[in-house]
Amino acid sequence: MDLAHDIGVQYYETRLGVYDEMVATEHKVLPYWQNFIKALETMGSEEIERRRREAQRLLRENGVTYNVYGDSHKLTRPWRLDPIPLLISNEEWTVIEAGLKQRAGLLDLILKDIYGGQTLLKKGLLPVELVFSHQGFLHPCIGTLQNQPRQLTIYSANLVRGSKGRFWVLDDRTQAPSGSGYALENRTVMTRVLPDILRDTQVHRLSGFFKGFSKGLASSALHNKENPRIVVLTPGPFNETYFEHAYLASYLGYTLVQGDDLTVRDGHVWLKSLEGLQHVDVILRRVDDSFCDPLELRIDSRLGVAGLLEAVRRGNVAIANPLGSSVLENPALLAFLPKLARYFLDEELILPSVATWWCGQQRERDFVLQNLEHLVIKQVNRGQDNSYLVGNTLSTEQKSALRAAILEKPHLYVGQEQVSLATVPAFIDHRVEPRTAVLRNFVVANGEDYLVMPGGLTRVAHGKDDFAVSNQTGGISKDTWILASEPSKPQAIWVRPNRVQLLDAVTEPLTSRAADHLFWVGRYLERTEAVARLMRTVLLKHQDMLEFKDAVDSAVLAGLLRSLTHVTMTYPGFVNCHADCLEHPQKELLSLAQDKHRPGSLATNIHNLVQSAYNIRDLWSQDTWRSVDNIQYRWQLRVVNSDITIGHLQSCLDDLITGVVAFSGLTGESMTREAGWLMFGSGRRLERALSLISLLRATLVSRQEPAMQNQILEAVLFSTDSLTIYQRRYRSFIELSAVLQLLLLDETHPRSVAFQLRLLSEHISALPRDRGKRQLSEEERLIIKAYTDLRLSNLVELLRISDDENIYSGLEELLAALTELLWRIGDTIARAYFSHSQTSQLMTPNAPPEEEP
Repeated sequence: MDLAHDIGVQYYETRLGVYDEMVATEHKVLPYWQNFIKALETMGSEEIERRRREAQRLLRENGVTYNVYGDSHKLTRPWRLDPIPLLISNEEWTVIEAGLKQRAGLLDLILKDIYGGQTLLKKGLLPVELVFSHQGFLHPCIGTLQNQPRQLTIYSANLVRGSKGRFWVLDDRTQAPSGSGYALENRTVMTRVLPDILRDTQVHRLSGFFKGFSKGLASSALHNKENPRIVVLTPGPFNETYFEHAYLASYLGYTLVQGDDLTVRDGHVWLKSLEGLQHVDVILRRVDDSFCDPLELRIDSRLGVAGLLEAVRRGNVAIANPLGSSVLENPALLAFLPKLARYFLDEELILPSVATWWCGQQRERDFVLQNLEHLVIKQVNRGQDNSYLVGNTLSTEQKSALRAAILEKPHLYVGQEQVSLATVPAFIDHRVEPRTAVLRNFVVANGEDYLVMPGGLTRVAHGKDDFAVSNQTGGISKDTWILASEPSKPQAIWVRPNRVQLLDAVTEPLTSRAADHLFWVGRYLERTEAVARLMRTVLLKHQDMLEFKDAVDSAVLAGLLRSLTHVTMTYPGFVNCHADCLEHPQKELLSLAQDKHRPGSLATNIHNLVQSAYNIRDLWSQDTWRSVDNIQYRWQLRVVNSDITIGHLQSCLDDLITGVVAFSGLTGESMTREAGWLMFGSGRRLERALSLISLLRATLVSRQEPAMQNQILEAVLFSTDSLTIYQRRYRSFIELSAVLQLLLLDETHPRSVAFQLRLLSEHISALPRDRGKRQLSEEERLIIKAYTDLRLSNLVELLRISDDENIYSGLEELLAALTELLWRIGDTIARAYFSHSQTSQLMTPNAPPEEEP
């Protein structure tokens, strides 16, 4: 091959007897790979590596992760993308597409029969114990399938290519198939890192698939077909593919919900939102079916919705895929699909399954037991680790134990042919090397037909000698390029109406859970900024003390250090500590910056901010999320995971404050002024007021000597970003009354307490509630009292002090009272809007229409 040495293609070593996707016989690149490889040759290894790093940066900034169960060290792993895609010719894709459509249609017929007339069981075409012993068969779901053209809405198949180049289906995924969102994100990133090559290669686009996906979900609605409400049901942010749940919900314009966000009343499913209960028509579920209804299925589940199956049974909600569809993932079913294809379709399978022998049959069991060392042994019920046993890797004792287990419960085991998986080119350590690969394809129901994604999610093994391909073990993903015979035209997922008219805007409801997280994103954002600004002020004063060694500077620094402990509530900290701690505060300051296990520290506040934002990942724009990610990434890289010194901490704080301000600006420019904005803003204003009051109580309530007081006042103004405006307004020396006028009472100053209370009052008044009630809500009464008390206060009275007093008692009493009221307001908002179990405070829905007999 006349290819560049530095990318290693010339020395590309395929395995003996193993098919490779790129290389044909005699070390010749397949024709449809040639232009792509020439493009790589032009780039060279260093440029390819740069683009690979760019892809990883984009994936990280977009928050693309794959969560790993049982990984105590790192819950989320960055999604990994190889810059070399898998290429499939248009001619070969035509066969694959037809085979996937055929297989989806066949499994749809099997699903309808198992939960319907059960003809296959009655005629003996499927053994009874094969179906009834599988955990995916849910007896309560019999008779719940609605009269629709296609019940199996979403289908996925893992394809592998054997040694002779033929594609085989390794397994089927029908319960809640994952991966389509990752495939879309992979393509999005590849358009950024290889735009010219992607365009010149004439690759099929993916937008048409997702347009059909959206259309198919909408058509599955049993009622309200013109404008159905579709939600994506997720187990939550700890699920391994949560990113994809949030990504698809955002991309398709659906509401992302957890089980607590839904409730069943009168046989209908309702979404609990700030605006009241909203009727749900379609649920795209990403929760395992047995966990979806603790009333009729798994009683220990906290992920589902009590009564959901009854709503399905009554025909009041559609679920994709239907509850009980995981029965089709039984690997033993693969052995019977050829016969069932002939029975239902009078056709042979276009895409055959990997050879499978179910041990529930005598002859097949004997064959498996006699050939253990040549087979892969699986249990029909997949465990959490999805493990399987490769016969030729087992010891004699292990084989004996396995034989005994099969003989004891033969119907729970299958033996499968050990397929020699094909390899694909991957860019590893600046070289192109072969890696074992599995291709996952996706199919969706689109009316009476099925639509296949012209691409897919290709996963490759991490190591050269690894044969298992799994994201859990560090596998790498690839984009999949289906080559078109002519350039593919872009398609939008949005449907253009045939009539010319103005469309009514549809506002997706804000769930109480999402409102809760928005509220706390606002609070953690303000905590982070307040602590960062105050810590930066402390560092500047510490630098002055080291330079000038002045007694007043030392006293001011001690006061600021104690105020830092009060504001962060990281006691004992600098409060009541020995003199050496105040003279050498470096260790405690670094702990406040780095220790992510310490409540109140910057690392903890940033972590909590990102976690709250991640819980509502679907609500943020890409730029906004990138801003969130940069805050965490840069702080961890420069502070938490480094041996940083006090001397370098100040520049890190400057960078952090810039990031926080950028995030605030992006939210202000991109969030619509609806319920979500009100909750986010309420959290910000409440926390900014509390932080500022805490700072004022820690610094200005105590009586100070004039020289020390001036420095304290200047430090307070600097840490609240108010020094410049103070100088511009007063143009004189700093005095306490003027500082309090600016920071406490000035409603035009965005950093004052009065400004926060005024906006908080406006936000609370605008929050959704039953407007039929004339009386004020509890949170309205509390904020009115706090706002009124502050406005009625008199600076002269607040600062009156007798000769024998050391504090301004009037000021302390006002600030303490405001603190108590603000904490009560936060608790009241939580009870009124965030309690998932209490729905009495949500507006009562209109009664659903009666069904036609």
